[in-house]
Formats: sequence, C-alpha cells, structure tokens
Amino acid sequence: MITALVLGLIVGALLGLVGGGGSILAVPALVYGVGLPLSEAIPTSLIVVGAASAVAVIPRLRRGVNWRLALIVGAAGVATAYLGTMVNRMLDPRLLLGAFAVIMVIAGVRMFLPTRSVGGPCALPGGGINWRSCLPRALATGAVVGFLTGLLGVGGGFLIVPALTLVLGLPMSVTVGTSLVIIVINSVAGFTAHLGTVQIDWAVTGAFAVSAMAASLVAGRLGRGLSDKVLKRGFAVLVLGVAVYVAVQALIG
Repeated sequence: MITALVLGLIVGALLGLVGGGGSILAVPALVYGVGLPLSEAIPTSLIVVGAASAVAVIPRLRRGVNWRLALIVGAAGVATAYLGTMVNRMLDPRLLLGAFAVIMVIAGVRMFLPTRSVGGPCALPGGGINWRSCLPRALATGAVVGFLTGLLGVGGGFLIVPALTLVLGLPMSVTVGTSLVIIVINSVAGFTAHLGTVQIDWAVTGAFAVSAMAASLVAGRLGRGLSDKVLKRGFAVLVLGVAVYVAVQALIG
C-alpha cells in the first residue's frame, strides 16, 4: 500500500506537469512495484491515469484546454484504439516494444529542436483556427494516436503531446491540458473494454489513484507557471529516458 502511494505521486506529478508519462509508468509500477498481475495492472492503470488526468486538468480549465480539438482527437481515436488492440494480439511483443522505442526517440528529438514558425493550422499566430486544414489533421492525428495507443498498449500521452505540438501546432501551455482531456477519453474507452473480464483490487487502486490525483493537481498548478520551452525540453528528456528503458526491455525480452 505504501508503494502504491509513492508510485502514485510520481505518476500524478508527470501527468500534471507535462500531460503525459502516466500510463507507460503506471503499468510497470503496478506490476513490479505493487505486485499486480499484468491482466489486472492494465485496467487498474486506466482508472488511475484517467482519474489523475481529470484532476490535473482542473487548474487549466479556463485557458489551458482547446476543447474542440480534445473532443475531435479523442473521438477519432476511440474506434482505431480497438483496431490497434486487435492487431496487437497478432504481433510479437518485442517487435512492438522496439517500434515504440523508435517512435519515442523521433518524438523526443523533434521536441528538442526549435520550431521555425509560431503556431500551426490549429493555432494560428494571431489566434483562431483554420478549420479547413486543421480538421483533417486533427481527425488523422486522433486516428493514428488511437491506433498506436491500442497497438502498443501504453503511452497515449507520449504520443498525444508530440502530435498536438508538432502536427497541429498547439503551444505547450495548451497542449498539456488538451492532452489530459484526450487521455481521460481514451482511459474511459479502454477501461470499458475490460469490464467484466478482470477483478480489481480496489484498496490498491484507491491508494494509487488518490495519491496520483493529489500530485497531479499540485503539479498542474506549478506547470502553469513554466514556459513552453521548459515544458517541451522536460517532456523531451522524459520521452528519451523512457525510450531507452523500453528499448532495453525489447532487447532482453
């Protein structure tokens, strides 16, 4: 129980600060730290990450969320997430881990590089959105992120944050909150797929979720005061660090 509380703080803090990093850490934390079987850890992580993300977005409700894009991207990814889950069962897990590591390295390096232009079709420099070019990108982004999330099992936030920043052009101050809303949508959709198929240890889940929600709320308030540059570089370091971990897991099986 103490381990669950401590690990919950770490997962919640990451979600609150950078809008991602919760799911890919929650599953191994529940398996190796708490001792849950993988079949129980996955739906438990969806509860924890979904609840922590919902709380983390509270400090950003006013100006830190693009609600239209969050709903479009989230809805577009629900169906493809189920498709990705089906494909996942046909492929070698080590191959999937290797592919995930490559995707994260590319995303992390791109987040480190300075952007040449301000904004994008979904966040014009003068404000507003060019829906003619933004809507197709948002739908495509949601579909791809949803598929990869289902295919890889974890890492929704790691894929959503770079997609919102690099593809749609959102600033990090809005990306974090928008990503959290999308994670909530994905978590609810993912958990419903597990209903009736697994038993949940509600004591451990409650301890993990409560500490994660508390940490995410505090981190969310702190994150509002950080610059886009600091958030982007902090997220890039986190992505590259986890990419190394995932690559090692893929190599050693």
